[in-house]
Amino acid sequence: MVDCSISILTKNEGPNIGPCLEAVFSQKGVGEFEVLLVDSGSTDDTLKIASQFPIRIEQIRPEEFHHARTRNFAANLGTGRIIVNLSGDALPASDFWLKELLDNFNDPGVGAVYGRQLPKPGSPTERHDTYDRIYGDKKIVKDPAHRNEVGYRFYHFSDVNSALRRSMWEKIPYPEEFKTFEDLAIAKRILDAGWKIVYEPNAPVYHSHHYTSAQLVKRYFDIGYTLKQLGIWEASGTRSSLLQDLGKLLSKQLGHRKAADSVRRAPGDVGRSLAKSAGLLLGLNQRFLPMALKRRLSSYRVYDTL
Repeated sequence: MVDCSISILTKNEGPNIGPCLEAVFSQKGVGEFEVLLVDSGSTDDTLKIASQFPIRIEQIRPEEFHHARTRNFAANLGTGRIIVNLSGDALPASDFWLKELLDNFNDPGVGAVYGRQLPKPGSPTERHDTYDRIYGDKKIVKDPAHRNEVGYRFYHFSDVNSALRRSMWEKIPYPEEFKTFEDLAIAKRILDAGWKIVYEPNAPVYHSHHYTSAQLVKRYFDIGYTLKQLGIWEASGTRSSLLQDLGKLLSKQLGHRKAADSVRRAPGDVGRSLAKSAGLLLGLNQRFLPMALKRRLSSYRVYDTL
C-alpha cells in the first residue's frame, strides 16, 4: 500500500487538468502516492494532457457517471491507506496541501478531512463572501462525542478537496441512493458512526463556479431536499444557523449599495442570495409541490430513477 491514492474525476477539464496535476506532483513532505483519474466521456484534450503524467486513467461512459457510485469505483481502484478526493477543476494552492490533509490522520479517531476552498482570482464578490463563511481560516474538529457549536457546518463536507481513511470507507462507502451531495450524505454517516471529521484550512485549493440565479435556485432546491432526506434540517442548531448566515450575507450585500464602488455589483449579489434562499425553502418543503414542478426545480434530477 502507498500512503495515499488521489482520485480525480473529470469530464472536459482540458483547461484545468494540467495545472491541477502539476500542483499535485509538486507536493512536498509526503511519502509515496498514486494518482487515479476517472474520466466520464471527455471530448476535449483532457485525456491527452492527463496522459503526460504518471497516473492511471480509467474511462466510463457519460451515462454511467453517478456522484456516489463513481467515487466508490475510483476509491476501489487505489491501494492507499488514505483516499484523497480532488476535483479536476481544483488547483492545490500550496506545496504542502497534501501533507496538511494527511497529517490529521495521525489521530486514529479521524475518519475524514476536508480542506479549504478559495475562490479563483476574478470570482464575484458574492462568491468570496460565501466562502469566507463556510471555509474560514480556523481549524475545526467535529467530534460526535463533544459536538461543536458550529450549527449546519457540523455536517458540512466537500469532496472537491477531501480525504477518507480507507479502513473507514470500506465500512462506510458513499451512499449510492443519493444522486448528488454524496459528500453531505457520507459525512452524516461518518459522524453518526462516531468518527471525527476535520476541517483543515491549511490544505487549500482554488475552486469556484459562477452560477446564475436560476442555477442557484435549482442547486439550493437539491440542497434543501438532501438536508430533509438526511434528517439534518431537524438536527440541533442546523436550521437557525443556516438561516442566520443567509440573513447576514443578504444584509451585508444590501449594505454594499451604500458604497459608491458597489452600486453596480450589489443587485446581482442580492439576487443570488435571494435565489439561494428561495431554492432552499422550496427544497425543504418539496413535499407540498407537484411532481412536475419538482422535476423542473431539481438541478440533479433527484426524482429520476437512480
